[in-house]
Amino acid sequence: MVQATQLRPGMIIVHAGELYRVTAVHHLTPGNKRGFMQTKMKSLRTGIGTEYKFRSEDRVDQAILDNRQFQYLYAEGDMHTFMDTENYEQITLSADTIGDLLNYLLPESMVGIEFHDGKPVGINPPSTVDLKVVDTEPSMKGATASASYKPAKLETGVTVLVPPFVQVGDKVRVDPTDGSYQERVK
Repeated sequence: MVQATQLRPGMIIVHAGELYRVTAVHHLTPGNKRGFMQTKMKSLRTGIGTEYKFRSEDRVDQAILDNRQFQYLYAEGDMHTFMDTENYEQITLSADTIGDLLNYLLPESMVGIEFHDGKPVGINPPSTVDLKVVDTEPSMKGATASASYKPAKLETGVTVLVPPFVQVGDKVRVDPTDGSYQERVK
């Protein structure tokens, strides 16, 4: 059990007998009334999003998850296959289960898959991924890492904003949780 004020995006909770992934949390205190946590959640069983207000003093059941390392193998249509590197067991997850992390996955990359009661319920993304830039505007002479950024298309097809000195062929480190550029990799 955790306090409602400790809810964070990405947490998986048990609410009304079902598993939900918290996608957004806002702590609100309207005037002189009691504060509450306005949460947006997505059902892991149905995929349907919902909103719920928890009072600040409410306690919420946090789901107990087993996190195991898997290697991403390949995609076949909308289904993606992963292999447990310890026992070579393979599982297949839908694109909906993987979510936005799919834009940052390359074959043979390692990810943590979360299990609840033996069933896969989501993916724990790596803190950063290194991807190659395949298309971007040419760099301007004398450009430095200032406040101006330009779009760059990466090898997985996702577009991120990078500093002007990044060129086609460079490898960049990206945070897959928000798609933000971290640094250029040597």
